[in-house]
Amino acid sequence: MAIAPQKRDDIAHKTPLRNLRIVTKLSEKKATSRRALPKEVRRKQLIQATMESIAENGLSGTTMATVTRKAGLSMGIANLHFESKDKMLVETLQYVTDEYSNGQMDILTSGKYTTIAEKIQAILDFDLSPKVLHKSKLAVWVAFWGEAKARPTYQRIRTQADIQSENAFRDLFQGAIDEGGYADTDADMLARGYTALVDGLWLDLLVSPKQFNRSKAMKIARHYLASAFPQHIQIDTK
Repeated sequence: MAIAPQKRDDIAHKTPLRNLRIVTKLSEKKATSRRALPKEVRRKQLIQATMESIAENGLSGTTMATVTRKAGLSMGIANLHFESKDKMLVETLQYVTDEYSNGQMDILTSGKYTTIAEKIQAILDFDLSPKVLHKSKLAVWVAFWGEAKARPTYQRIRTQADIQSENAFRDLFQGAIDEGGYADTDADMLARGYTALVDGLWLDLLVSPKQFNRSKAMKIARHYLASAFPQHIQIDTK
């Protein structure tokens, strides 16, 4: 049955308003849902947003406002978790550092990898994995490296992490030296060299992504380890 002209006009006027109300309610529901998230989830949300802001704006350009906009949370919630920009940055560095250190320790101590050769390969795969090489995480490392000398807190976090990594690598490499009978090989020197190499590869991947990629980085790191431990890991000839 045909709709009367007056009724058609009513529908034409009411439909956009009805759609607007639906969109508004959905937006309000989404915002309420974000605010209702558990405290630890909101904290992680803010840290992830801080990493993204650092990748886009650097440390100096990252503010509570840029972070809350990215996280879709209020300034009040950010202040509740971190109180200040400085505390937010320190927590972000600590989060990224802990995530990386825990990943390393899981490989070396969890029992997932039983042989030294398996552990060396797993460490290499982890250090150059997409998870570790995410642009926002590399940006965090590089940004904080640049500020470490001027900020004792940043330097303390990074130094502790570096010492832990070097000690773990030294023990792993010493095990390979003993097992393979490699002569004139210094585990401590190799551990320091590997740590410095990986740091350099991360920097190149961040600043020159078009000229340098993960495959090239993996080949370089593998060559370094294979030169020291030829019985445990092979040079990539591809």
